[in-house]
Amino acid sequence: MALELKIGDVLRMKKPHPCGGSLWTVTRLGADIGMNCRECGRYVLLARSQLARRLKQVVPPHELAPND
Repeated sequence: MALELKIGDVLRMKKPHPCGGSLWTVTRLGADIGMNCRECGRYVLLARSQLARRLKQVVPPHELAPND
């Protein structure tokens, strides 16, 4: 099944980033997905196939705290 993502979606990954954050914001869509870490701001570009393996969940907007 193909990933259906939109710019601005928040993703929770299986493993945390070295900074300790596990939430990422989608900033680019295409064959590769661009994401920013919500903790430290680091930008990462992953192939869709890699992202599908590493993704734990797409976080619904109502689960995010207002200051996130």
